[in-house]
Amino acid sequence: MVTPVLAMEMTSRPGERRFYAELLTLLGAPQRPRADIAQMEQAALRIMEAIGVKVLVIDEVHNILAGSYREQRIVLNTLRFLSNRLQISLVCFGVNEAREAISGDVQLARRFEQFTLSRWAANEQFEALVASILRNTPLRSPSVLAPVSLRRILQVTEGITANIFHMVNGLAIDAVESGHEQITDEAVERWQPEFDVEAAFA
Repeated sequence: MVTPVLAMEMTSRPGERRFYAELLTLLGAPQRPRADIAQMEQAALRIMEAIGVKVLVIDEVHNILAGSYREQRIVLNTLRFLSNRLQISLVCFGVNEAREAISGDVQLARRFEQFTLSRWAANEQFEALVASILRNTPLRSPSVLAPVSLRRILQVTEGITANIFHMVNGLAIDAVESGHEQITDEAVERWQPEFDVEAAFA
C-alpha cells in the first residue's frame, strides 16, 4: 500500500532505539526484542522505501529536549539521515521550544521554514473551523452550537488550535460516554479544561 505521508509522534524520552521502535510500530512491522539499532534502522528504511513515503510528519518534536545533549544530537542526526537517505521532506510540529530543539543541528535547521499558527479570533473563520470539526466528529446526532458556546470555546482554549481540537474531542468522548451522542451547549458550558494553556502556543 502506497503511503506518501507518514505521521508519527516524537517519543516523550527521545533516543535512537525508541525513535525507530515508534517508527516501526507505526509501520506495522514486527520487532525482535533483541534487534540492534542498525537492524531497526534498515527495517524502517526498507519499509518506508517500499510504501513510497515522501513526507514524514513528526508531532511533539519539542520532546527532543527531554533527552540529554548526546541523545538530542543522536535524534537530530537520525532525522537528517532519514531525510537524506530517503530523499523525503520532514514536517515538524510542536510548541515554542520546537524551534530550539531543531536548532540543535544547524544543517537540519536550514532545511526548515518556520510557521507560527496564529490564535483564532471571534470571526467567521473560527465559526467555520468549529463547525468543520463538529461535522467530522463521529457522533450519531449532529452537533450545532449557539454563539454563546462558540465564545465559550474561544475563551477556554484561548484561540489555540491544539486546545480547540482537544476540547471538542473531550466533549465528544463525554457525549459518547453519557449516551447522548451529541455535543450540546450545556456540555460546553460545563467543560473544564485539562490541557496546560501555558505549555501550548498559537
